[in-house]
Amino acid sequence: MAAALAALGRAAGLAAGPGRLLSRACGATCAAEGGLARRLSSAERPKRPLTAYFRFVSERQGPLRRQHPEMSNTDLVKKLAGDWRELPASQKQVYEEARKADWRIYEEQLAAYKAQLTPAQAAALKEERRKRLAKRRSFRKKRELTVLGKPKRPRSGFNIFVSENFQKSVGISPAAKLKQLFETWQNLPSSEKQPYLQLAEDDKVRYENEIKSWEAKMAELGRQDLIRSKEQQPKKKTPETAQEADRAKAPLRGKKAILKLKKSEE
Repeated sequence: MAAALAALGRAAGLAAGPGRLLSRACGATCAAEGGLARRLSSAERPKRPLTAYFRFVSERQGPLRRQHPEMSNTDLVKKLAGDWRELPASQKQVYEEARKADWRIYEEQLAAYKAQLTPAQAAALKEERRKRLAKRRSFRKKRELTVLGKPKRPRSGFNIFVSENFQKSVGISPAAKLKQLFETWQNLPSSEKQPYLQLAEDDKVRYENEIKSWEAKMAELGRQDLIRSKEQQPKKKTPETAQEADRAKAPLRGKKAILKLKKSEE
């Protein structure tokens, strides 16, 4: 199949004329360089040296595990952290000096690594790093909000329908089940959708009450950065208007849920 698609692509390029063909060739080259950049970043990029603490951990965890095989991973980490805190400064300095020596070698290797990259590869690596850092920041933000107890967002009528019927649905995979439920929801009479839409409205009321209380708490803690602006706060709607909006958004939510589930399975 891949070979056939490639052949079709080549034929289409030839038929489109030299300008289109050159553009496609450039795209293929850029894609190849992007793939090379990814391979370089994962295989050849020098690894950052361990910190003094993690050097200590890597050195001590093996003997400690053999000495206490019954110890859980959590207890093992706690024990190593405690041992590090109690370690004399002179012994910590030994690990720190080793880190500095390895860091000098790392900087030399990194400079040599970057020197061999083409501009396209360097740009691809920069973009890869930007995405990785953005993903890390997003994860930390979500974890912080969970720790701070931010209320869960309200569910839509379709979400509630799925949660109640997912186990009973027919399908060989979660994505297939979700697709089948989405089609069922689309064809469901208004009278049968109404209970789910009403539950969704009740959940919105729950969320608004909880989020207002939570934001008041965040204001007391000085975390105004977590409080919604007035533009972000929902406008009051009549029950009829809210239900119409939920019906209009349901297809989009369903498609997004199917795509998200498929990506997680991949």
